[in-house]
Amino acid sequence: MRKQTTVRGFTLLELMLALSIVAALMVIVSGGLRIGLTSWQRGEERTAKLDRDRSLIVLLEGALSGAFPYRVTPGVAEEPRLVFDGQPDRLTFATLSPPLPTGTLAAFSVVSLTTDPAGLALRQQILPSPVPLDRVEPILIDAKISGVRFRYLGEEPESWEDVWDLTKEDSLPRAVEITLVNGTGPRSTWQTFTVPIHATGP
Repeated sequence: MRKQTTVRGFTLLELMLALSIVAALMVIVSGGLRIGLTSWQRGEERTAKLDRDRSLIVLLEGALSGAFPYRVTPGVAEEPRLVFDGQPDRLTFATLSPPLPTGTLAAFSVVSLTTDPAGLALRQQILPSPVPLDRVEPILIDAKISGVRFRYLGEEPESWEDVWDLTKEDSLPRAVEITLVNGTGPRSTWQTFTVPIHATGP
């Protein structure tokens, strides 16, 4: 006589319990994955922002470190004057190292930095030029920069000026301090750096 064996299956309650556990695990895994992806995305954004900020700083440092006491004569009877305009919110200077390639063989270029409604605007053109620089279209606009501030170092240590007045000064400042403002409102960030100028000249 053959003994009959009984195969026992899952009850509905056990099946529902197993599915609940699997669903809970899936929620935990997907939540962790979502948090990980968000953190990775924020890290990538921070890295991209740092790279962009660093590239802009290197660009400005290179141009300002090549600043030169270039002089022009506005009129026949006028004295030569320096190509330099140092204001709290804008800066114009002549340089041996233009921020971007000019496409033309030229020893000197004039560069201006201002904050336009679209962001930080950089203009440049070769010298000499009959066209006023403020009529030249910007060759670079950084929309992330909402503000810029300049200060100028005189002959004495820590003698920082908000305006470099050429009616009182006959040379370039020893250094320029630049503060860039990223963004607006409470989440805005400030970045300050100083660029020494070597060829201040007489």
